[in-house]
Amino acid sequence: MNGLVPTLADLLRSRGERLATAESCTGGLIAGACTDLAGSSDWFERGFVSYSNAAKTELLGVPAALIDAHGAVSEPVALAMAEGALAQSPADWAVAVTGIAGPGGGSAEKPVGLVWLAWMRRGGAAQAERHVFPGDRAAVRAATVARALAGLTERITAA
Repeated sequence: MNGLVPTLADLLRSRGERLATAESCTGGLIAGACTDLAGSSDWFERGFVSYSNAAKTELLGVPAALIDAHGAVSEPVALAMAEGALAQSPADWAVAVTGIAGPGGGSAEKPVGLVWLAWMRRGGAAQAERHVFPGDRAAVRAATVARALAGLTERITAA
C-alpha cells in the first residue's frame, strides 16, 4: 500500500479534486491510510464510518428498505453508500466498502471475506466490484483498503 496513497494524492491534487470515503467493514482504515500522508488536507475531504445499518441510513441516506431487501453486504448497498458520500459532501470522488471481515458473520451465500466496493465520480455512474478476500480479519481489511485505493486510482486515471 506504500505507493498507493501518494499516487492517489498526486492524481487528486493535480486535478484539484477531493475524496470522501464511506466505510463499513474497514472502520475508517481507508480514511486513516489517506490521512497518514502529510498534506492530505489538500485532497481528502471527509470519511464516513457507517458500521451499523442505522448509520448507513442516517449518515449516507441508504434506504433501510434497500438494506432489508439485499443485506448490508451487497452491490446495491455499496453503490448507495458511494452515492450517499457524494450527496453528503462537496467531494468529487467517493469510495465505499461493505463486507464481512470475520471471523464470524459469514454464510454459504455471503462467506467471510466477501466485500463489495463501489467508486463514484460526482456526475458519473457508480461502479462496484465483488471480492472474496482470503485470510483473517486483518488480512481481509488490509486487502479491502488496498483494492479500494487501487480501484480509485484506476478510475481517476481513466477519467
